[in-house]
Amino acid sequence: MFERLRQSKLFFWSAELLVIATLIFVSSKINFIFEPIGTFFSTLFAPVLVAGFLYYILNPIVNLLMKTKMKRTFAVFVVLLLLLLAIILILVSVIPKLASQLSSLASNMPAVFSSVEAWVYRMAELPLFKDIDLTAYIEKLDISYGNIIQQFLSGLSNSLGSIVSTVASTTIVIFTAPFILFYMLKDGDRLVPGIKRFLPENRQESISELLQKINKTLANYISGQAIECLFVGTFTAIGYSLIGVRYAFLFGVIAGFTNLIPYLGPYLGLAPAVFVTVFDEPIKAVFCCIVVLIVQQIDGNIIYPNVIGKSLKIHPLTIIIVLLVAGNLAGLLGIFLGVPFYAILKTIVFHVMGMIRESKSEKIVLTEKGKEPTILEK
Repeated sequence: MFERLRQSKLFFWSAELLVIATLIFVSSKINFIFEPIGTFFSTLFAPVLVAGFLYYILNPIVNLLMKTKMKRTFAVFVVLLLLLLAIILILVSVIPKLASQLSSLASNMPAVFSSVEAWVYRMAELPLFKDIDLTAYIEKLDISYGNIIQQFLSGLSNSLGSIVSTVASTTIVIFTAPFILFYMLKDGDRLVPGIKRFLPENRQESISELLQKINKTLANYISGQAIECLFVGTFTAIGYSLIGVRYAFLFGVIAGFTNLIPYLGPYLGLAPAVFVTVFDEPIKAVFCCIVVLIVQQIDGNIIYPNVIGKSLKIHPLTIIIVLLVAGNLAGLLGIFLGVPFYAILKTIVFHVMGMIRESKSEKIVLTEKGKEPTILEK
């Protein structure tokens, strides 16, 4: 009886779960050992993330330059020089324009909130709300611009420590990310051969194939998203300018960045333009929706299939669930990184399942040929 219980799958998995639970419990009691490790990885996370994003954008250019018989190190220097020139161009031309439109929008916000307040009071006078003292509720809410600014400044003073911490971490990223990016571009092609040396011989090719699949998934996603965001931001700004929306450039930049969020991004990018125009010029708000609809249709039917295609193969409902869970776990960063992280995890799981199926088929073939059991276990 005890022998049969020992050999049962229920006993095996119960013992496995008990061991895992014990390890988790013990680890939670010795967190002083893992805390320095966590601090080490959290410090490197942001610079590596920024450098990795730029690596997947710039590495195709490095490979293109190498096809002209240029050495890789020299090609990396050329690409980094072009990146530096692009950053200087952005600082000289784009940032001042963004700052000007942000300043103009901030100075115009009292008028916008006055329009919102007047619209709300007009809604309160409609017959639909005649039996409800909606004005009293509005006064309790106090949606005046002055009250909103006061709440904003109060929250800003309370979060002064986190602001200083953010500025310090941003400074660290600015100074460390370029060095990490340089060595990624210079020695990135040596990563897989370097890892292969530490793997068992019978698994080297399989793990190498897995790493190449992950690399391809990330390359397709990141480079494709960069092209998409640039397209959406540029043509949304052009469309807003054509219909006479103020702050068109600023709203175009916002639309480009929010496009990184699958499915929800276009609506988030549209919201500021609609909010500024809908209370004074409702027709322009409608035109804003039409502009975004046209840009998203072109992006969804032409840009996305060609630059990303179906390489991710993730169902829309799965993406929405991933966004909800990742956003709840890690906030805004989780929303941006949830989909690529899920794509990598899916690639790993499918590859491991393929390896297991291949291993089982090899055992069946060996069994049919009448090989020795010792050979089967190899």
